[in-house]
Amino acid sequence: MSKVSIAIPDGFILGAAASAWQTEGWSGKKSGQDSYLDLWYKNHRHVWHNGYGPAKATDFYHRYKEDVALMKASGLTHYRTSINWSRFFTDYELGRVDEEYAAYIDSYLDEMKRQGIEPMLCLEHYELPAYLIEKYDGWSSKKVVELFVLYAEKVFARFAGKVSRWFTFNEPVVVQTRVYLDAIRWPFEQNTGKWMQWNHHKVLATAKVVELFRRRGYDSHGSIGVILNPEVTYARSSAPHDRQAAHLYDLFYNRVFLDPMIKGEYPQELLDLLQKHDVHFDYSEQELAVIRNNTVDEVGINLYYPHRVKAPSRGWNKETPFHPAFYYEHFELPGRRMNTSRGWEIYPKIVYDMAMRIKTEYGNIPWFIAENGMGIENEGRFRDAASGEIQDDYRIEFVAEHLYWALKAREEGANCGGYMLWAFTDNVSPMNAFKNRYGLIEIDLDDNRNRHQKKSSHWFKSLSESGVLSLTLDDEDK
Repeated sequence: MSKVSIAIPDGFILGAAASAWQTEGWSGKKSGQDSYLDLWYKNHRHVWHNGYGPAKATDFYHRYKEDVALMKASGLTHYRTSINWSRFFTDYELGRVDEEYAAYIDSYLDEMKRQGIEPMLCLEHYELPAYLIEKYDGWSSKKVVELFVLYAEKVFARFAGKVSRWFTFNEPVVVQTRVYLDAIRWPFEQNTGKWMQWNHHKVLATAKVVELFRRRGYDSHGSIGVILNPEVTYARSSAPHDRQAAHLYDLFYNRVFLDPMIKGEYPQELLDLLQKHDVHFDYSEQELAVIRNNTVDEVGINLYYPHRVKAPSRGWNKETPFHPAFYYEHFELPGRRMNTSRGWEIYPKIVYDMAMRIKTEYGNIPWFIAENGMGIENEGRFRDAASGEIQDDYRIEFVAEHLYWALKAREEGANCGGYMLWAFTDNVSPMNAFKNRYGLIEIDLDDNRNRHQKKSSHWFKSLSESGVLSLTLDDEDK
Protein backbone atom coordinates (compact mmCIF):
# COMPACT_ATOMS: atom_id res chain seq x y z
CA MET A 1 0.00 0.00 0.00
CA SER A 2 1.27 3.47 -0.78
CA LYS A 3 0.02 7.03 -0.79
CA VAL A 4 -0.63 8.54 -4.22
CA SER A 5 -1.39 12.12 -5.26
CA ILE A 6 -2.57 13.17 -8.68
CA ALA A 7 -3.45 16.65 -9.95
CA ILE A 8 -6.92 17.53 -11.18
CA PRO A 9 -6.57 19.53 -14.42
CA ASP A 10 -8.05 23.00 -14.80
CA GLY A 11 -11.57 22.82 -16.20
CA PHE A 12 -12.09 19.23 -15.11
CA ILE A 13 -15.68 18.76 -13.94
CA LEU A 14 -16.22 17.87 -10.30
CA GLY A 15 -19.98 17.68 -10.17
CA ALA A 16 -23.00 15.64 -9.27
CA ALA A 17 -26.24 14.59 -10.89
CA ALA A 18 -29.89 13.79 -10.19
CA SER A 19 -33.03 13.74 -12.32
CA ALA A 20 -36.11 15.95 -12.19
CA TRP A 21 -38.49 13.13 -11.27
CA GLN A 22 -36.28 11.99 -8.39
CA THR A 23 -35.99 15.44 -6.84
CA GLU A 24 -38.79 17.89 -7.64
CA GLY A 25 -41.87 16.02 -6.34
CA TRP A 26 -45.41 16.55 -7.57
CA SER A 27 -45.97 20.05 -6.16
CA GLY A 28 -47.49 22.22 -8.87
CA LYS A 29 -48.03 19.24 -11.18
CA LYS A 30 -51.31 19.50 -13.06
CA SER A 31 -53.81 16.84 -14.03
CA GLY A 32 -52.63 14.90 -17.08
CA GLN A 33 -48.92 15.56 -16.44
CA ASP A 34 -47.94 12.10 -15.23
CA SER A 35 -44.73 10.55 -16.53
CA TYR A 36 -43.97 6.88 -17.10
CA LEU A 37 -42.49 6.74 -13.57
CA ASP A 38 -45.59 8.37 -12.07
CA LEU A 39 -47.80 5.88 -13.89
CA TRP A 40 -45.71 2.94 -12.71
CA TYR A 41 -45.78 4.22 -9.13
CA LYS A 42 -49.55 4.68 -9.19
CA ASN A 43 -50.16 1.24 -10.70
CA HIS A 44 -47.60 -0.78 -8.76
CA ARG A 45 -46.77 1.21 -5.65
CA HIS A 46 -46.25 -1.82 -3.40
CA VAL A 47 -42.93 -2.68 -5.09
CA TRP A 48 -41.43 0.70 -4.11
CA HIS A 49 -39.55 0.38 -0.81
CA ASN A 50 -41.76 1.61 2.05
CA GLY A 51 -44.08 3.14 -0.54
CA TYR A 52 -41.80 6.10 -1.24
CA GLY A 53 -41.93 7.32 -4.82
CA PRO A 54 -41.83 10.47 -6.94
CA ALA A 55 -44.78 12.14 -5.20
CA LYS A 56 -42.61 13.90 -2.62
CA ALA A 57 -39.12 13.01 -3.80
CA THR A 58 -36.72 15.53 -2.18
CA ASP A 59 -39.01 18.54 -2.76
CA PHE A 60 -36.41 20.36 -4.86
CA TYR A 61 -39.33 22.23 -6.41
CA HIS A 62 -39.63 24.29 -3.22
CA ARG A 63 -36.14 23.91 -1.78
CA TYR A 64 -33.86 24.49 -4.76
CA LYS A 65 -32.27 27.62 -3.25
CA GLU A 66 -31.28 25.66 -0.17
CA ASP A 67 -29.99 22.81 -2.32
CA VAL A 68 -27.99 25.05 -4.65
CA ALA A 69 -26.34 26.61 -1.59
CA LEU A 70 -25.41 23.08 -0.48
CA MET A 71 -24.03 22.36 -3.95
CA LYS A 72 -21.67 25.30 -3.49
CA ALA A 73 -20.84 24.19 0.05
CA SER A 74 -19.94 20.76 -1.36
CA GLY A 75 -17.57 22.18 -3.98
CA LEU A 76 -19.59 21.23 -7.07
CA THR A 77 -18.49 22.90 -10.29
CA HIS A 78 -21.40 21.44 -12.32
CA TYR A 79 -24.82 19.96 -11.67
CA ARG A 80 -26.62 17.74 -14.16
CA THR A 81 -30.36 17.27 -13.97
CA SER A 82 -33.28 16.88 -16.36
CA ILE A 83 -36.30 18.81 -17.48
CA ASN A 84 -39.42 16.80 -16.79
CA TRP A 85 -40.99 16.47 -20.25
CA SER A 86 -44.28 15.35 -18.72
CA ARG A 87 -44.50 18.62 -16.75
CA PHE A 88 -43.06 21.02 -19.31
CA PHE A 89 -46.21 20.94 -21.47
CA THR A 90 -49.90 21.22 -20.83
CA ASP A 91 -50.49 19.95 -24.38
CA TYR A 92 -47.94 17.50 -25.79
CA GLU A 93 -49.36 17.53 -29.32
CA LEU A 94 -49.32 21.31 -29.73
CA GLY A 95 -46.27 21.99 -27.57
CA ARG A 96 -48.10 24.32 -25.19
CA VAL A 97 -45.64 25.19 -22.40
CA ASP A 98 -46.63 25.08 -18.75
CA GLU A 99 -45.42 28.55 -17.85
CA GLU A 100 -45.47 27.88 -14.13
CA TYR A 101 -43.13 24.91 -14.48
CA ALA A 102 -40.91 26.76 -16.98
CA ALA A 103 -40.63 29.68 -14.56
CA TYR A 104 -39.45 27.26 -11.86
CA ILE A 105 -36.70 26.01 -14.19
CA ASP A 106 -35.74 29.60 -15.00
CA SER A 107 -35.46 30.35 -11.31
CA TYR A 108 -33.22 27.46 -10.36
CA LEU A 109 -30.99 28.03 -13.40
CA ASP A 110 -30.59 31.65 -12.30
CA GLU A 111 -29.79 30.51 -8.78
CA MET A 112 -27.11 28.12 -10.03
CA LYS A 113 -25.53 30.88 -12.08
CA ARG A 114 -25.58 33.16 -9.04
CA GLN A 115 -23.75 30.50 -7.02
CA GLY A 116 -21.21 29.80 -9.77
CA ILE A 117 -22.40 26.28 -10.63
CA GLU A 118 -22.78 25.32 -14.30
CA PRO A 119 -26.04 23.52 -15.15
CA MET A 120 -26.13 20.62 -17.59
CA LEU A 121 -29.60 19.59 -18.76
CA CYS A 122 -30.97 16.32 -20.05
CA LEU A 123 -34.22 16.30 -22.02
CA GLU A 124 -35.42 12.88 -20.82
CA HIS A 125 -34.48 10.88 -17.72
CA TYR A 126 -37.31 8.30 -17.78
CA GLU A 127 -39.89 11.14 -17.85
CA LEU A 128 -41.76 10.07 -20.99
CA PRO A 129 -45.27 11.51 -20.60
CA ALA A 130 -47.86 8.92 -19.63
CA TYR A 131 -50.19 10.46 -22.22
CA LEU A 132 -47.80 9.37 -24.98
CA ILE A 133 -47.65 5.85 -23.60
CA GLU A 134 -51.42 5.55 -23.42
CA LYS A 135 -52.10 7.11 -26.83
CA TYR A 136 -49.09 6.04 -28.94
CA ASP A 137 -47.51 3.14 -27.02
CA GLY A 138 -44.59 5.38 -26.14
CA TRP A 139 -41.38 5.02 -28.13
CA SER A 140 -43.00 2.34 -30.28
CA SER A 141 -44.36 5.20 -32.37
CA LYS A 142 -42.62 7.53 -34.80
CA LYS A 143 -45.14 10.15 -33.74
CA VAL A 144 -43.44 10.26 -30.33
CA VAL A 145 -40.13 10.92 -32.10
CA GLU A 146 -41.75 13.94 -33.76
CA LEU A 147 -43.20 15.16 -30.49
CA PHE A 148 -39.84 14.80 -28.75
CA VAL A 149 -38.27 17.04 -31.39
CA LEU A 150 -41.06 19.57 -30.82
CA TYR A 151 -40.35 19.40 -27.10
CA ALA A 152 -36.62 19.93 -27.67
CA GLU A 153 -37.35 22.90 -29.92
CA LYS A 154 -39.44 24.58 -27.22
CA VAL A 155 -36.89 23.85 -24.49
CA PHE A 156 -33.95 25.20 -26.51
CA ALA A 157 -35.88 28.34 -27.40
CA ARG A 158 -36.59 28.95 -23.73
CA PHE A 159 -33.31 28.01 -22.02
CA ALA A 160 -30.45 27.87 -24.56
CA GLY A 161 -29.27 31.27 -23.35
CA LYS A 162 -28.78 29.88 -19.86
CA VAL A 163 -27.48 26.38 -20.58
CA SER A 164 -24.65 25.45 -22.93
CA ARG A 165 -24.39 21.67 -22.41
CA TRP A 166 -27.41 19.62 -23.43
CA PHE A 167 -28.16 15.90 -23.55
CA THR A 168 -31.05 14.10 -25.18
CA PHE A 169 -31.47 11.04 -22.94
CA ASN A 170 -30.11 9.57 -19.78
CA GLU A 171 -29.58 5.82 -20.07
CA PRO A 172 -31.88 5.38 -23.07
CA VAL A 173 -31.60 1.57 -22.97
CA VAL A 174 -32.95 1.10 -19.44
CA VAL A 175 -36.75 1.43 -19.45
CA GLN A 176 -37.44 -0.85 -22.41
CA THR A 177 -34.86 -3.37 -21.20
CA ARG A 178 -36.55 -3.67 -17.82
CA VAL A 179 -40.09 -3.62 -19.22
CA TYR A 180 -40.03 -5.24 -22.67
CA LEU A 181 -36.90 -7.40 -22.63
CA ASP A 182 -36.67 -8.67 -19.06
CA ALA A 183 -40.36 -8.02 -18.18
CA ILE A 184 -39.47 -7.25 -14.54
CA ARG A 185 -41.17 -3.85 -14.28
CA TRP A 186 -44.69 -2.65 -14.88
CA PRO A 187 -46.41 -3.33 -17.26
CA PHE A 188 -44.39 -6.61 -17.63
CA GLU A 189 -44.51 -7.24 -21.38
CA GLN A 190 -41.82 -9.48 -22.90
CA ASN A 191 -41.45 -8.23 -26.46
CA THR A 192 -37.96 -8.12 -27.96
CA GLY A 193 -39.18 -6.45 -31.15
CA LYS A 194 -40.68 -3.60 -29.15
CA TRP A 195 -37.44 -3.37 -27.16
CA MET A 196 -35.48 -2.81 -30.35
CA GLN A 197 -38.08 -0.39 -31.73
CA TRP A 198 -37.74 1.75 -28.61
CA ASN A 199 -33.95 1.60 -28.96
CA HIS A 200 -34.10 2.72 -32.57
CA HIS A 201 -36.58 5.54 -32.01
CA LYS A 202 -34.45 6.96 -29.19
CA VAL A 203 -31.39 6.84 -31.45
CA LEU A 204 -33.39 8.51 -34.22
CA ALA A 205 -34.84 11.10 -31.84
CA THR A 206 -31.33 11.99 -30.68
CA ALA A 207 -30.13 12.41 -34.27
CA LYS A 208 -33.10 14.62 -35.13
CA VAL A 209 -32.54 16.78 -32.05
CA VAL A 210 -28.84 17.07 -32.88
CA GLU A 211 -29.82 18.21 -36.38
CA LEU A 212 -32.25 20.77 -34.91
CA PHE A 213 -29.65 22.04 -32.43
CA ARG A 214 -27.14 22.71 -35.20
CA ARG A 215 -29.62 24.02 -37.76
CA ARG A 216 -30.85 26.63 -35.27
CA GLY A 217 -27.29 27.71 -34.47
CA TYR A 218 -27.25 26.67 -30.82
CA ASP A 219 -23.97 24.87 -31.48
CA SER A 220 -22.25 28.26 -31.77
CA HIS A 221 -22.33 28.53 -27.99
CA GLY A 222 -23.20 25.06 -26.81
CA SER A 223 -22.97 21.30 -27.33
CA ILE A 224 -25.43 18.44 -27.65
CA GLY A 225 -24.74 14.95 -26.37
CA VAL A 226 -26.25 11.91 -24.70
CA ILE A 227 -25.80 10.09 -21.37
CA LEU A 228 -25.24 6.35 -21.85
CA ASN A 229 -24.67 3.50 -19.40
CA PRO A 230 -22.50 0.94 -21.21
CA GLU A 231 -21.44 -1.80 -18.82
CA VAL A 232 -17.76 -2.62 -18.90
CA THR A 233 -18.02 -6.31 -19.77
CA TYR A 234 -15.46 -8.97 -18.95
CA ALA A 235 -15.41 -12.60 -20.05
CA ARG A 236 -15.07 -15.27 -17.37
CA SER A 237 -12.01 -16.67 -19.13
CA SER A 238 -9.86 -16.32 -22.22
CA ALA A 239 -11.61 -19.31 -23.80
CA PRO A 240 -13.25 -18.46 -27.17
CA HIS A 241 -16.76 -19.38 -25.99
CA ASP A 242 -16.55 -17.03 -22.98
CA ARG A 243 -15.00 -14.24 -25.05
CA GLN A 244 -17.83 -14.62 -27.57
CA ALA A 245 -20.41 -14.37 -24.76
CA ALA A 246 -18.86 -11.09 -23.60
CA HIS A 247 -18.66 -9.82 -27.18
CA LEU A 248 -22.35 -10.47 -27.79
CA TYR A 249 -23.45 -9.06 -24.45
CA ASP A 250 -21.56 -5.88 -25.36
CA LEU A 251 -23.14 -5.88 -28.82
CA PHE A 252 -26.74 -6.04 -27.59
CA TYR A 253 -26.58 -3.75 -24.58
CA ASN A 254 -23.69 -1.35 -25.19
CA ARG A 255 -22.96 -0.99 -28.88
CA VAL A 256 -26.67 -0.75 -29.72
CA PHE A 257 -26.38 2.91 -28.60
CA LEU A 258 -22.65 3.65 -28.58
CA ASP A 259 -22.17 2.87 -32.28
CA PRO A 260 -25.05 4.78 -33.89
CA MET A 261 -24.74 7.80 -31.60
CA ILE A 262 -20.96 8.17 -31.94
CA LYS A 263 -20.12 6.43 -35.24
CA GLY A 264 -23.46 6.99 -36.97
CA GLU A 265 -24.44 3.40 -37.69
CA TYR A 266 -25.62 0.22 -36.04
CA PRO A 267 -23.22 -2.72 -36.00
CA GLN A 268 -24.13 -4.94 -38.93
CA GLU A 269 -23.59 -7.98 -36.72
CA LEU A 270 -26.38 -6.76 -34.42
CA LEU A 271 -28.80 -6.31 -37.30
CA ASP A 272 -27.91 -9.74 -38.66
CA LEU A 273 -28.49 -11.44 -35.30
CA LEU A 274 -31.84 -9.71 -34.82
CA GLN A 275 -32.90 -10.88 -38.26
CA LYS A 276 -31.66 -14.39 -37.54
CA HIS A 277 -33.90 -14.55 -34.48
CA ASP A 278 -36.92 -12.96 -36.25
CA VAL A 279 -36.72 -9.77 -34.19
CA HIS A 280 -38.11 -7.06 -36.43
CA PHE A 281 -38.32 -3.31 -36.03
CA ASP A 282 -39.43 -0.57 -38.38
CA TYR A 283 -36.69 1.63 -39.84
CA SER A 284 -35.89 3.19 -43.19
CA GLU A 285 -32.80 4.11 -45.17
CA GLN A 286 -33.77 7.75 -44.73
CA GLU A 287 -33.76 7.32 -40.94
CA LEU A 288 -30.37 5.62 -41.08
CA ALA A 289 -29.06 8.59 -43.09
CA VAL A 290 -30.32 11.00 -40.43
CA ILE A 291 -28.52 8.94 -37.79
CA ARG A 292 -25.35 8.77 -39.88
CA ASN A 293 -25.23 12.54 -40.43
CA ASN A 294 -26.07 13.73 -36.91
CA THR A 295 -23.81 12.14 -34.32
CA VAL A 296 -23.39 13.68 -30.87
CA ASP A 297 -20.75 16.18 -29.71
CA GLU A 298 -19.96 14.45 -26.44
CA VAL A 299 -21.01 11.51 -24.31
CA GLY A 300 -21.65 11.17 -20.60
CA ILE A 301 -20.93 7.66 -19.32
CA ASN A 302 -22.62 6.24 -16.22
CA LEU A 303 -20.33 3.72 -14.51
CA TYR A 304 -21.04 1.78 -11.33
CA TYR A 305 -19.81 -1.82 -11.54
CA PRO A 306 -18.27 -4.34 -13.94
CA HIS A 307 -20.37 -6.88 -15.78
CA ARG A 308 -18.98 -10.40 -16.05
CA VAL A 309 -20.38 -13.09 -18.31
CA LYS A 310 -19.67 -16.62 -19.44
CA ALA A 311 -20.89 -18.85 -22.23
CA PRO A 312 -24.32 -20.37 -21.54
CA SER A 313 -24.23 -23.81 -19.96
CA ARG A 314 -27.88 -24.75 -20.49
CA GLY A 315 -30.24 -25.07 -23.40
CA TRP A 316 -32.79 -22.43 -24.35
CA ASN A 317 -36.50 -23.06 -23.96
CA LYS A 318 -37.80 -23.01 -27.52
CA GLU A 319 -41.14 -21.61 -26.33
CA THR A 320 -39.42 -18.53 -24.88
CA PRO A 321 -39.18 -15.42 -27.10
CA PHE A 322 -35.65 -14.52 -28.12
CA HIS A 323 -33.62 -12.73 -25.48
CA PRO A 324 -29.92 -11.81 -25.78
CA ALA A 325 -29.33 -14.11 -22.79
CA PHE A 326 -29.55 -16.88 -25.38
CA TYR A 327 -25.84 -16.11 -25.84
CA TYR A 328 -24.56 -15.57 -22.29
CA GLU A 329 -24.92 -16.22 -18.58
CA HIS A 330 -23.95 -13.90 -15.75
CA PHE A 331 -20.79 -14.79 -13.89
CA GLU A 332 -19.81 -13.86 -10.33
CA LEU A 333 -16.08 -13.51 -9.81
CA PRO A 334 -15.01 -15.47 -6.70
CA GLY A 335 -13.55 -13.22 -3.99
CA ARG A 336 -14.83 -10.07 -5.63
CA ARG A 337 -15.03 -6.85 -3.61
CA MET A 338 -18.65 -6.01 -2.98
CA ASN A 339 -21.07 -3.31 -1.99
CA THR A 340 -23.37 -5.72 -0.19
CA SER A 341 -26.13 -3.13 0.20
CA ARG A 342 -26.57 -2.90 -3.55
CA GLY A 343 -25.30 -6.33 -4.56
CA TRP A 344 -22.77 -4.77 -6.93
CA GLU A 345 -19.11 -5.60 -7.40
CA ILE A 346 -16.66 -2.78 -6.73
CA TYR A 347 -13.93 -2.63 -9.39
CA PRO A 348 -12.73 0.96 -9.96
CA LYS A 349 -10.56 0.05 -12.96
CA ILE A 350 -13.73 -0.06 -15.08
CA VAL A 351 -13.22 3.70 -15.49
CA TYR A 352 -9.78 3.25 -17.04
CA ASP A 353 -10.90 0.38 -19.24
CA MET A 354 -13.87 2.38 -20.53
CA ALA A 355 -11.63 5.39 -21.14
CA MET A 356 -9.20 3.34 -23.21
CA ARG A 357 -12.06 1.84 -25.18
CA ILE A 358 -13.47 5.25 -26.06
CA LYS A 359 -9.97 6.40 -27.01
CA THR A 360 -9.26 3.47 -29.33
CA GLU A 361 -12.70 2.48 -30.68
CA TYR A 362 -14.70 5.72 -30.68
CA GLY A 363 -12.30 8.35 -31.96
CA ASN A 364 -11.48 9.66 -28.46
CA ILE A 365 -14.72 11.64 -28.48
CA PRO A 366 -15.05 14.11 -25.58
CA TRP A 367 -16.68 12.31 -22.66
CA PHE A 368 -17.04 12.45 -18.90
CA ILE A 369 -18.23 10.26 -16.08
CA ALA A 370 -21.86 11.34 -15.79
CA GLU A 371 -22.73 9.07 -12.85
CA ASN A 372 -20.70 7.08 -10.36
CA GLY A 373 -21.57 6.45 -6.76
CA MET A 374 -22.15 4.13 -3.85
CA GLY A 375 -25.58 3.36 -2.42
CA ILE A 376 -25.59 2.18 1.20
CA GLU A 377 -28.52 0.77 3.14
CA ASN A 378 -29.26 1.91 6.70
CA GLU A 379 -26.66 4.64 6.51
CA GLY A 380 -27.74 6.01 9.88
CA ARG A 381 -25.58 3.36 11.56
CA PHE A 382 -22.58 5.45 10.50
CA ARG A 383 -23.83 8.61 12.21
CA ASP A 384 -21.40 10.26 14.63
CA ALA A 385 -23.05 10.37 18.04
CA ALA A 386 -21.66 13.79 18.93
CA SER A 387 -22.06 15.75 15.69
CA GLY A 388 -24.90 13.78 14.09
CA GLU A 389 -22.97 13.70 10.81
CA ILE A 390 -22.87 10.58 8.62
CA GLN A 391 -19.26 9.36 8.54
CA ASP A 392 -19.31 7.90 5.02
CA ASP A 393 -15.62 7.07 4.63
CA TYR A 394 -16.65 4.18 2.37
CA ARG A 395 -18.09 6.70 -0.12
CA ILE A 396 -14.97 8.86 0.01
CA GLU A 397 -12.84 5.80 -0.71
CA PHE A 398 -15.14 4.70 -3.55
CA VAL A 399 -15.14 8.12 -5.23
CA ALA A 400 -11.40 8.61 -4.80
CA GLU A 401 -10.54 5.27 -6.38
CA HIS A 402 -12.81 5.76 -9.40
CA LEU A 403 -11.67 9.35 -9.87
CA TYR A 404 -8.05 8.20 -9.72
CA TRP A 405 -8.54 5.90 -12.71
CA ALA A 406 -10.25 8.70 -14.66
CA LEU A 407 -7.31 11.02 -14.04
CA LYS A 408 -4.78 8.29 -14.83
CA ALA A 409 -6.56 7.57 -18.11
CA ARG A 410 -6.54 11.27 -18.92
CA GLU A 411 -2.79 11.40 -18.35
CA GLU A 412 -2.53 8.62 -20.95
CA GLY A 413 -4.47 10.56 -23.56
CA ALA A 414 -8.10 9.72 -22.83
CA ASN A 415 -10.44 12.63 -23.56
CA CYS A 416 -12.18 12.45 -20.18
CA GLY A 417 -13.48 15.85 -19.11
CA GLY A 418 -14.79 15.22 -15.63
CA TYR A 419 -16.37 13.21 -12.86
CA MET A 420 -19.96 13.54 -11.63
CA LEU A 421 -21.18 11.80 -8.51
CA TRP A 422 -24.53 10.09 -8.25
CA ALA A 423 -26.02 11.75 -6.42
CA PHE A 424 -25.92 15.21 -4.91
CA THR A 425 -28.53 14.41 -2.28
CA ASP A 426 -30.04 11.11 -1.27
CA ASN A 427 -33.00 10.61 -3.58
CA VAL A 428 -35.70 8.18 -4.53
CA SER A 429 -34.81 5.45 -7.05
CA PRO A 430 -37.10 3.05 -8.92
CA MET A 431 -38.31 0.41 -6.46
CA ASN A 432 -35.41 0.98 -4.02
CA ALA A 433 -36.82 4.41 -3.15
CA PHE A 434 -34.67 5.79 -0.28
CA LYS A 435 -33.49 2.34 0.82
CA ASN A 436 -29.96 2.87 -0.51
CA ARG A 437 -28.48 6.30 0.10
CA TYR A 438 -26.16 7.81 -2.51
CA GLY A 439 -25.87 11.48 -1.61
CA LEU A 440 -23.24 13.87 -0.37
CA ILE A 441 -26.21 15.37 1.44
CA GLU A 442 -28.49 13.38 3.73
CA ILE A 443 -32.26 13.71 3.28
CA ASP A 444 -33.89 13.12 6.67
CA LEU A 445 -37.23 11.46 5.94
CA ASP A 446 -38.20 11.62 9.62
CA ASP A 447 -37.65 15.36 9.85
CA ASN A 448 -39.47 17.04 6.98
CA ARG A 449 -36.80 16.03 4.45
CA ASN A 450 -34.27 18.36 6.05
CA ARG A 451 -30.77 18.36 4.64
CA HIS A 452 -27.51 17.53 6.42
CA GLN A 453 -24.01 17.44 4.97
CA LYS A 454 -22.21 14.12 5.24
CA LYS A 455 -18.47 13.77 5.75
CA SER A 456 -18.15 13.16 2.00
CA SER A 457 -19.62 16.60 1.28
CA HIS A 458 -16.81 18.31 3.17
CA TRP A 459 -14.24 16.03 1.55
CA PHE A 460 -15.55 16.81 -1.93
CA LYS A 461 -15.35 20.53 -1.17
CA SER A 462 -11.71 20.14 -0.07
CA LEU A 463 -10.96 18.12 -3.20
CA SER A 464 -12.46 20.81 -5.42
CA GLU A 465 -10.55 23.61 -3.71
CA SER A 466 -7.17 21.88 -3.56
CA GLY A 467 -7.19 20.47 -7.10
CA VAL A 468 -5.29 17.43 -5.88
CA LEU A 469 -6.58 13.91 -5.26
CA SER A 470 -4.71 12.01 -2.54
CA LEU A 471 -5.47 8.40 -1.70
CA THR A 472 -3.90 5.12 -0.63
CA LEU A 473 -3.72 2.34 -3.22
CA ASP A 474 -2.47 -1.19 -3.45
CA ASP A 475 0.81 -1.09 -5.33
CA GLU A 476 -0.65 -3.25 -8.10
CA ASP A 477 -3.40 -0.68 -8.70
CA LYS A 478 -1.15 2.31 -9.34
